[in-house]
Amino acid sequence: MGLSNCLALPEDYQVLRSIVRKFAEDRIRPQVLQNDREARFPAGIIEELGQLGFMGAPINPQYGGSGSDFLSYAILIEELSRVDPSIGTIVSAHTSLTAVPLQRWGTEEQKGKYLSLLASGKTLGAFALTEPESGTDAASIQTRASRDGDHYFLTGTKVWITNASHAGLFIVFARTDNRGNHKDISAFIVDRESPGLVVDPSESKLGIKAAHSCTVHLDGVKVSARDRLGEEGQGFKIAMQSLDGGRIGIAAQAVGIGQACLEMSIQYAVQRRQFGRPIAEFQAIQWKIADMATQVEAARLLTYRAAMLEDKGENITLAASMAKLFASEMCVSAAREAIQIHGSLGYSAEYPVEKFYRDSKVTEIYEGTSEAQRMVIASRLLKELQ
Repeated sequence: MGLSNCLALPEDYQVLRSIVRKFAEDRIRPQVLQNDREARFPAGIIEELGQLGFMGAPINPQYGGSGSDFLSYAILIEELSRVDPSIGTIVSAHTSLTAVPLQRWGTEEQKGKYLSLLASGKTLGAFALTEPESGTDAASIQTRASRDGDHYFLTGTKVWITNASHAGLFIVFARTDNRGNHKDISAFIVDRESPGLVVDPSESKLGIKAAHSCTVHLDGVKVSARDRLGEEGQGFKIAMQSLDGGRIGIAAQAVGIGQACLEMSIQYAVQRRQFGRPIAEFQAIQWKIADMATQVEAARLLTYRAAMLEDKGENITLAASMAKLFASEMCVSAAREAIQIHGSLGYSAEYPVEKFYRDSKVTEIYEGTSEAQRMVIASRLLKELQ
């Protein structure tokens, strides 16, 4: 149902969509509400996704990945999120923010050592950038990396780190100099078992509860210089480029949420009767569905365009920010209208539409708030005119 099968994509993409959708319906949907109620991390599902090659979709087969393009990856995240946005979040953070940066910036030694573990899903990845006093202003992080010979010692605190509860590998950003600007920041590959690394229990959240977000403490964590990702001072660049790709993942997640809300709204409107006829016959409901469908499709096209530009190797900062901004605000609106169409049942925790309403809001916040995306978009456009 809906428009997701109407785009004129090559057959390979349609086959992929069908495979992922069937897996999501058969394996994920039966446990979605229970996982949400218990804030239970879906470890078994993640293991199955790894076995299917979905945890390393855009990773080179040389390192154990599937070698898919970024458009395929966007469709994967969309279809997983259509059933459970928590799964979409877990896979997106693992792939866009951990495996892809490692593939792009890692040495052959690092890729041989770590990337195959990430691509197979045997090791889950986490991206540790955000701190208590630095969210949108990523350049102001305070975590320190003090060098002593061939090692660094990392000290600081990271917050809201997706996957941290089960991650075996972290990309951690820390200051390696005292100049006080973004050129001080470097990136490091940190093993979970490193002495001094402590992960707190998951935060209690409004939505995406099965995707755990934790505070991570680093108390003199020893990291070999061979596990620095990129050169000293390249950390901020690595983080920003990684977030560009990550925003395509969040946009795809938002499209999946919007698609789910559209499908549930149509199904309910056809079945629900008031005043002797289905509420789908009332113009007020029809207009909500029409607007929802149009916005979902527009968000999908923006997201796919950004993914295609990534596949061409072009700069995606503007396209990714536009896709993330529009898609995230679309899915919050779609979830709100879905609740309205469902009426009192939409407000019940026994129905999935209530969960999608809670899950949708974070798409406007993480990996760059809507306000930050508007700043990026305006800055890029104004810069082109100067």
